[in-house]
Amino acid sequence: MSFRKYKLHDGQSGAALTVRLTAKASRNAVAGILDDGTIKIHVTAAPENGQDNMAMTKLLADVLGVSEKDVVIIAGETGRDKLISILTLDAASVTKRIRAHVN
Repeated sequence: MSFRKYKLHDGQSGAALTVRLTAKASRNAVAGILDDGTIKIHVTAAPENGQDNMAMTKLLADVLGVSEKDVVIIAGETGRDKLISILTLDAASVTKRIRAHVN
């Protein structure tokens, strides 16, 4: 496994974050934050026809208090590691809400 040094940062519009998605988990949850800042997310949906991505999008939208349409997969749609854009929040707000949910 290679070590990635992703950081949550402000984009021109919204914030970007990296996600490691685990499909077919026992429950939908934000499972933690890795040392490199990647958000671990578990969903019960299978990785078929984008069901896992839809479940992840809904979970992130609920946790962050934004619309599902404001959570966009920028890269990694078919893999476990994803780059996600949150269009309506800045990086500080996303960090605060994710940490509050995990803790």
